[in-house]
Amino acid sequence: MYENDTFCERPWGRYMKLYQEAGVWVKRVEVNPGGRISLQEHHKRSEKWIIVKGHGLAEVNAIEHDMEPGVILDIPLGSRHRIGNIGQEQLVFIEVATG
Repeated sequence: MYENDTFCERPWGRYMKLYQEAGVWVKRVEVNPGGRISLQEHHKRSEKWIIVKGHGLAEVNAIEHDMEPGVILDIPLGSRHRIGNIGQEQLVFIEVATG
């Protein structure tokens, strides 16, 4: 796996940090077909996911959300969340994190 300040490969795909300043950062995330990020919970930040390409299934506090291009998902502070790619192409989304 390759990792630096702006680009990181993971078993499920990769992400690239596009922007960062105090209290906010923006990433472009790609999830491979059949891949899924781990279940996460953040106590100091909230996130918004904006789907750009592909088809995914997100889970926020055990509630499933069908994700396709144009969908924006709000992930409040302290929520348990993850997303998986249930399509045949890369799932691409923009993550905006604040906190």
